[in-house]
Amino acid sequence: MTKKLFIKTWGCQMNVYDSARMADVLAPLGYQPVDEPDGADMVILNTCHIREKAAEKVFSELGRLRQMKDRKAETEDGRMILAVAGCVAQAEGEEIVARAPFVDMVFGPQTYHTLPEMVAKASRAAGSVLNTDFPAESKFDFLPEEAGSQGVSAFLAVQEGCDKFCTFCVVPYTRGAEFSRPAEQIVAEAKRLVAGGTREITLLGQNVNAWHGDGPDGSTWGLGRLIRELAEIDGLERIRYTTSHPRDMADDLIRAHAEVPQLMPYLHLPVQAGSDRILAAMNRKHSADDYRRLVDRLRSAKPDLAMSGDFIVGFPGESDADFAATLKLVTDIGYAQAYSFKYSPRPGTPASVDGAQLPEEVKESRLAALQQLLNAQQVAFNHGFVGRSVPVLFDRVGRRDGQLLGRSPWMQSVHAEANERLLGRIVEVRVDAALANSLAGTVVTGEYITASPLQPAVTLEASA
Repeated sequence: MTKKLFIKTWGCQMNVYDSARMADVLAPLGYQPVDEPDGADMVILNTCHIREKAAEKVFSELGRLRQMKDRKAETEDGRMILAVAGCVAQAEGEEIVARAPFVDMVFGPQTYHTLPEMVAKASRAAGSVLNTDFPAESKFDFLPEEAGSQGVSAFLAVQEGCDKFCTFCVVPYTRGAEFSRPAEQIVAEAKRLVAGGTREITLLGQNVNAWHGDGPDGSTWGLGRLIRELAEIDGLERIRYTTSHPRDMADDLIRAHAEVPQLMPYLHLPVQAGSDRILAAMNRKHSADDYRRLVDRLRSAKPDLAMSGDFIVGFPGESDADFAATLKLVTDIGYAQAYSFKYSPRPGTPASVDGAQLPEEVKESRLAALQQLLNAQQVAFNHGFVGRSVPVLFDRVGRRDGQLLGRSPWMQSVHAEANERLLGRIVEVRVDAALANSLAGTVVTGEYITASPLQPAVTLEASA
């Protein structure tokens, strides 16, 4: 009997990957994903603890789902199993059980490979099943193979956890210590993805460039070596990786940007602040000039490399001069994309008990100023592509009839009028207009179009 599974995912790409793997784990039990929670036999909230008031958003969602759960109990279909997973579950599992006893399962990101056992316990038990241990074994050793195609662009987790202990961050407490999957396991998963039609793989990790996995030759590989191995897979056209830490950018990985054509010219490399005093308070263990020199080396290896970053404004004790140093760093580097946030205390982190917390109005003012600069840089970067032809991997249908969406090598979203037969293919697109967050273009006719393993190559005619 088929059962309906709804998973709502918050947060990072790792959570997106985890949600897909939860569905794989539950598939042998008869659960199939659906698009709406109402009427589902199981609902999982896969949560993120990074954003402000993350736990309260979860409890708000649970209040709405409780009504659906009660309605479901009154029907012939019977029971809805309600679960909270991810980093909020890991950090605040006991509080979730206490405040929302109607939740059937609460489990952290390292334990979802045991979902069949948890479902069996939840079906028998009157209370909640709580599983927030850090098991000795790796969940990756117990996950089933992916169920069906993961799409034209897919995520592949290679590293998890963090040993950096930045003073603002909960990841070491919710994801645990750094762990690297073996190279053979990663390559095998990548080959299965490509056989299913994937053309682009993004390697994931909390500190993905800290990956040091066991190689098939008995040696320890770094991320650059892994990328070179993945580039040998026939049909894998594009490789990306995220999120990186400046302290883990090894020489071989920098060389890979110059030497591996499948490695896309886009790098998300968070710096968080431009003030050495604030970077030290954050426990980043690098200076602003260390970051500048690293970016210089990367751009020497790959001159067209597009940079992305993360920034936190209003960290405890941040002065006007500290914030000015962040604006100076942004100006010096020049970003194609960036993510910026007001500092908000995360329970259990050292910065949350710092006595030098800043007023909200100061944080809001600084965030507005930083975002104005970052947005101007992004608009300027995009406008530099107008009139150029760029290769676009079309991976989804647009909102308008006859429109396809895809990504450029530099991670820009690109939309163009095109036939759906071009989905899953890399197509030359002439950029006609640059918007704040995307490019608009026209498919270049008469160009050869590369094919996925499941689709033949085609030559576009004027009617494309």
